[in-house]
Amino acid sequence: MSAASCLLSEDQFLCSICLDVFTDPVSTPCGHNFCKNCITQHWTVTNRCQCPMCNKVFRKRPELNINTFISEMVAQFRHEAQQKASSSSSEQQAAKPGEVSCDVCTGTKLKALKSCLVCLTSYCETHLQPHLTTSSLKRHQLTEPVENLEGRMCTKHHKPLELFCQTDQTCVCMLCFVLDHKTHELVPLREYEGKKAELGKTEAEIQQMIQKRRLKIEELKESVKTSKAAADREKAEGVEVFTALKEAAERGLNELIEEIQEKQETVEKQAEGFITDLQQEISELMKRSSEVEQLSRSTDYLHLLQSFSSLTAAPPTEDRTEVSVRPPSYEGTVVRAVVQLEETLRKKRKLLFEAKLKRLQQSAVDVTLDPDTAHPKLILSDDGKQVNHGDVRKNLPDNPERFSFCVSVLGKQSFSAGRFYFEVQVKGKTDWTLGVVRESIKRQGKITVTPQKGFWTLRLRNGNEYKALADPPVRLSLGSDPEKMGVFVDYEEGLVSFYDVDAAALIYSFTGCSFTDKLLPYFGPCLNEGGKNSAPLIISPVNQTA
Repeated sequence: MSAASCLLSEDQFLCSICLDVFTDPVSTPCGHNFCKNCITQHWTVTNRCQCPMCNKVFRKRPELNINTFISEMVAQFRHEAQQKASSSSSEQQAAKPGEVSCDVCTGTKLKALKSCLVCLTSYCETHLQPHLTTSSLKRHQLTEPVENLEGRMCTKHHKPLELFCQTDQTCVCMLCFVLDHKTHELVPLREYEGKKAELGKTEAEIQQMIQKRRLKIEELKESVKTSKAAADREKAEGVEVFTALKEAAERGLNELIEEIQEKQETVEKQAEGFITDLQQEISELMKRSSEVEQLSRSTDYLHLLQSFSSLTAAPPTEDRTEVSVRPPSYEGTVVRAVVQLEETLRKKRKLLFEAKLKRLQQSAVDVTLDPDTAHPKLILSDDGKQVNHGDVRKNLPDNPERFSFCVSVLGKQSFSAGRFYFEVQVKGKTDWTLGVVRESIKRQGKITVTPQKGFWTLRLRNGNEYKALADPPVRLSLGSDPEKMGVFVDYEEGLVSFYDVDAAALIYSFTGCSFTDKLLPYFGPCLNEGGKNSAPLIISPVNQTA
């Protein structure tokens, strides 16, 4: 029997009414087989004894007996199917979290291989077999395993959603198409399967965008962290400096009040001494006055003559009626205190700028001169660190990067982000121009040197005339002539600052600049002027010791 069952297909063991394997199979007089319960209920519902397969009508409901042969064949088929299912189940994997599981499996739920949009059921490999072999089930629409199969059915007609209405932008079934969307533009859902590759590409792009934004978030967090550290440092320095200034001001005020108080106390003590002496003299004079008065009333002429000479003699005390106490001069006292405070402020400010300059020097970059940009009369050192003006025009290639009229040269290094700092020795020169420029500046013919034209520079003329070449230029008054200039740029902040390195003093700052191009260091040694301005501009190494 086992060999015979192997020659039979599963279709031969299925009831055409319930489409499942026979249960208590019976045969009608016409020779067709059905489940006993299925054919009995069919005849009861239709109230007519007719074969569902060949439509043969029986005048009298035939007596139905169990077909033992088919029953044994079905039992053998069920046994083999169970063994096959057991073997297949051991090879298949159980559904993992997030995967669609088989709706038929009992016990361990296996991973679903397909979902049927007609049965609204998901099947593993074993339970999917009837849909692959049975002719009636082959007509069912299978899809990749999905959850919520009810959501793939039309709620109005209970048919699979097979079409997409582009007019109404909704999914519809075939009946919807015939009844409500006949004139609309519809596309089979399967045509959208090609969109999966596009979705995969879109997903990759989205993930890339997410990653870029995560990196940007980390960058912003790091920027905030760096900014906070800088802010905390500046606040600490500010508190330290202003606390010292406050203490210096209070100390100066106390010393001023003490000095004035001491002068006042000296005057008071001197006046008190004079007053005491004068009061003593008054007391003695009043005593003599009383004696004179008594003598003048005396009738004893002998006594009068004897006392007269002593009473009319000069007073026994000094005459202090001419003494005086002059108030002390406070002229300049407050001024001197203010001058002292200003000196303290100057020292504190110098210390502050020295500390700031040390921090800026941590952003030092190595700058060398670019000979391809140098004016033909400029002489560059072999190491690219020095430049001065020569009297002979060299025969050099006339490339667009080279300055043809302005006696200038650029640095090789360009900067488009962050901070950078470099120092240039200007000792011995009477004329020079320094700063940074946009890479795209005009280099041929006469040049207008302003920020609007891409120049942020400082210049010296005639040995003592300093100007920041803003628009309009700003005349600068310096206490001393710098021998070494420091140039600092903060690209994102839009800041270009110039420092006197030895004095640790800020000379000038261009603020609120808008940088969109690469920036290059700019060096203008100016004309030789018959040897008066022959000293070179020298790019100096920066001392970065903290």
